[in-house]
Amino acid sequence: MQVTLKSRYEKLSTDRNVYLDRARLSAALTLPTLIPQEGHNQNTTYDTPWQSIGSRGVNNLASKILLALFPPSNPFFRMGIDEAELAKLGAKKADAEKQLAMFERIIMADIEDSKTRASLNQAAKHLIAAGNALLFNTPDGEVRMYALSRYVVKRDAEGNVFEIIAVDNTVWGALSAEFQAAAVAAGKNHERDDDVSIYTGIFRDAQNGQWNVYQEIEGIAVPGSNGTYPLDASPWIPLRMIAIDGESYGRGYVEELYGDLNTVDALSQAITEASAAGALVKFLVNPNGVTDIDDLTDTPNGGFAEGLSDDVSVVQVNKSGDLGVALQAMQSIEARLSQAFLLHSSVQRNAERVTAEEIRFMASELEDALGGIYSVLSQELQLPLVQYRIARLTAMKKLPPLPEGIKPSIITGLEALGRSQELQRLRMFISDAGQTFGPEVLSQYVNVSDYLKRSAAALNLPTEGLVRAEEEVQQRQQQEAQMQAAQANATNPQMQGE
Repeated sequence: MQVTLKSRYEKLSTDRNVYLDRARLSAALTLPTLIPQEGHNQNTTYDTPWQSIGSRGVNNLASKILLALFPPSNPFFRMGIDEAELAKLGAKKADAEKQLAMFERIIMADIEDSKTRASLNQAAKHLIAAGNALLFNTPDGEVRMYALSRYVVKRDAEGNVFEIIAVDNTVWGALSAEFQAAAVAAGKNHERDDDVSIYTGIFRDAQNGQWNVYQEIEGIAVPGSNGTYPLDASPWIPLRMIAIDGESYGRGYVEELYGDLNTVDALSQAITEASAAGALVKFLVNPNGVTDIDDLTDTPNGGFAEGLSDDVSVVQVNKSGDLGVALQAMQSIEARLSQAFLLHSSVQRNAERVTAEEIRFMASELEDALGGIYSVLSQELQLPLVQYRIARLTAMKKLPPLPEGIKPSIITGLEALGRSQELQRLRMFISDAGQTFGPEVLSQYVNVSDYLKRSAAALNLPTEGLVRAEEEVQQRQQQEAQMQAAQANATNPQMQGE
């Protein structure tokens, strides 16, 4: 019997459903619509949590992760080349850095133009709450995100992805006429508005060094869907928040805080309901007393009525002491959650431009709070995203084929040095050399053109039209020397006569 993508998907779903159940529990206390229940539709009503710290925490942390991993207007990666290959190319380091900086700008422009940040922000929320997400780089450059409920993944013992099966829902009328004809020939037909599921299988072929991909609908292969991708340039990127050795799926950050979130939700519900009950004002009147209820009701404010004060009493909950204990416990837990979600961490100024130092400080704060997030996301999100973009731009001839030895490296996170640090080292070197030997010796030994090119590369600035080439500088020096000589001759008639 032929194994279809649907049957394979259902088999792998057995392992995934354990993680999916945990993800739905975590989402119920943070963002309930993030991982909907099975069978949901537009009429589904979701229970609202009794507290908002879960949703605020996920949104805040997702925003900080996105800003730290993908800082705006700054590349999160660096194109590097080893010294051995640099020697083979026979090029100066400054010229090579200039060329690599241009590659970085082209790749970053492609990422920014494709408007990937919305999908990356959504993926960050899923990673925090559910621990897993799947990104797909579409052929037109956009990025789509799949929730854990829409895909399965299988990894080998080393954590490498072995296979992925994703599910998309569409209607029968949107399918190609070629596929509909093949389906009818196989005895399967639907009405135009019937819902159908498209299964996309991505399988690792280590022997041929590639990924094999194809699609099926109801066990029938979709014509023209077969394809291959290089192992290091797949558009399908499965993500994990917290990687567990030997497991195909990750764990969410909210899962580690589930106890506190569940407790604060229960306390918030109890305090809210008790406060609502305590806010009710109801009076009790002694049926055997002398006070007349109608007289008391009809008496205007500040008026007089006949009766005894003991005949009338107010219903009181008398739970203020217990509510105080519950409120104190809830506030204590909320303080812990605020710290875990970095809600009170002032890692970023309220300004339009954020410096690289602030980005590094934010990365450090996230690393301390999340414990090793970059070790996973840098290898499973940032690097595959850049590698696919390079392959895509090279195929579109928007980027020249990269020479051997040039490869991207991630420069965000704790291990990132970044170009700003290189600029700082350059300035420290020039300052220290100038103070030690003086400006005259410095001008003799330091190549100013090389320094300017390296500084521009460190700032990720194009130098075309900004820094003059050495030939142009020599030309200007010769012209200035000729002009000075002409002026000297003009002001010395004796020399002219001689």
